[in-house]
Parts: sequence; C-alpha cells; structure tokens
Amino acid sequence: MELETPLDTICRLIVRAREWDSQVPENDEEDDRDDPVSTDDQYDVMLDEKNEAVETEIQALLDDLADDETAEVLALAWIGRGTFEPEDWEDALAEASDGERNDAADQLMDMPMLAAYLEAGLAAFGMSCEGIGQLD
Repeated sequence: MELETPLDTICRLIVRAREWDSQVPENDEEDDRDDPVSTDDQYDVMLDEKNEAVETEIQALLDDLADDETAEVLALAWIGRGTFEPEDWEDALAEASDGERNDAADQLMDMPMLAAYLEAGLAAFGMSCEGIGQLD
C-alpha cells in the first residue's frame, strides 16, 4: 500500500495531535476550593487553557490536504483504532471517501487519541515517522 499523502505531513499531524491531546484544561476555581489538595506550581504548564494555535494548525494541515488525502488520513486512523483491519484498507478508504470532505476533517478533529491511532495505522503498514526530521 502506497500513500498519496506525504508521510512528513502525516507525521506533522501526529506531532501536533499529540500536543493537542496532552493539554489539560484548567479546572474551575470553584472546584479547586472544594479540593483540599493544591496543585503544585511545577504542574501549572499542564493546567492551562487548550492552546488554540495547535488546534488551528491541525485544522490548517487538514484543510491543505486534497479530498483523497483527507480520506486517506481518516482511513489510516480507523485502521490504527481497529475499526478496520489493514487488509481492509480499500474498504476503509472507500468509506472515508464516501462522505463530505468536511465530515472527514471533523471526524479527525474530534477523534481522541488521533496521534496514537495514526501512528498505529502507519505501523500496520510497516511505516513510521522515525527519521522524518525536525517537526516543530
């Protein structure tokens, strides 16, 4: 199986999705008053508003993909999630291509653990982001 979507694009999406998934929204102050355990300052970086710039970059990456590439990324995530088996790639791709392009992008944006699913999808086909270079 050969991907139309450039591997470096998928890897950049994985890096940004991992960053997006790792962010933890800050608790309400009212919740903190009821909690006798205070948060140490060293963990404050994780307890911040979700970084909208990361979400915007992920959306821009998806928007820059052609329709068939967006469907391919969605099918790859489905394979990684176990919705489809690797040998069912053509079926996964056909189903991902069936809907509107925005539906596929929305599904990807709403998918918890997107980075892990994409990595697992790549691994299912013997691919990885190892050696792809600096992705910041």
